[in-house]
Amino acid sequence: MLLPVLAVIAGLVLLIWSADRFIDGAAATSRWLGLSPLLIGMLVIGFGTSAPEMMVSVLAALQGSPGLAVGNAYGSNIANIGLVLGVVALLAPLAVHSSVVRKEMPVLVMVTALTGIILLDGFVARWEAAMILLILGGFMTLSILQSRAQKDDALMEEVSDSLERQPMSRGAALGWTLTGLVVLIGSSRLLVWGAVDIAEAFGVSELVIGLTVVAVGTSLPELASSASALRRKEHDMVLGNVVGSNLFNTLGVVGLAGVITPIEAGPDVLTRDWFVMTVMTLLMVLFAFSWRGRARRINRLEGGILFALFVAYTTYMVAMVIV
Repeated sequence: MLLPVLAVIAGLVLLIWSADRFIDGAAATSRWLGLSPLLIGMLVIGFGTSAPEMMVSVLAALQGSPGLAVGNAYGSNIANIGLVLGVVALLAPLAVHSSVVRKEMPVLVMVTALTGIILLDGFVARWEAAMILLILGGFMTLSILQSRAQKDDALMEEVSDSLERQPMSRGAALGWTLTGLVVLIGSSRLLVWGAVDIAEAFGVSELVIGLTVVAVGTSLPELASSASALRRKEHDMVLGNVVGSNLFNTLGVVGLAGVITPIEAGPDVLTRDWFVMTVMTLLMVLFAFSWRGRARRINRLEGGILFALFVAYTTYMVAMVIV
């Protein structure tokens, strides 16, 4: 038992470190390639912060543990909203200015509803997984086209300022991107092996381990990047990280795992995990929007509600393991 526990701890530490290096390198490389700051913020950073979830879920599916993949995706979404966004809003109210982020949020609600429909029969077939991957591809294509037409946005300004503060040569950018990716793959494999062994030793499902330990661990890069953005008063990057990451988790992580191997999802996935994720997603949208068309603030009370829901859900899941 000691070895799997050490594997999970080492895997998480290396995962967080490598994800950070990968995001920095990929963002700098994208800038050298001439991508706009808005596109870097929407796609590169959004994809980068979901890279741990994607890698863990792909490896879990390849090793015949698709339950871990689904648990990682949905649990990470819950952690992103409740732990990351909730804690950050508790520290300082978040002003939402970016029109791009506000446009992405209804898309997140729609794809979350779509995954609920897919889960009605308790099964994610390969064709359904391929379909949601195509939706992700369409969303990314549309985002690229819109970014070319977008002349000015709060998120663009924040990403541009962030890149200016962290200049990186072309060689260093490529080096950190490749190094981060290699360590990301190795640490994900280590984490999956340890998590599956712990699940078997305690007699709990891989889904539960994915929804708790692995989900929180793979959400730590989002928490670190959001806390850093908060210190620089880059509020739109905080919300952009969460919304972008959840979009990639919902479509890309589950889609990739489902294409590799069909996923059997028990009724609890829909009635418990998907339901909690959906409620928290709707609350995030409600808190971030002004229904008169203006941006507003996610205040401490609203952040506290999101965090309390995350704590209640996680406590319940941990109690299931103990009992």
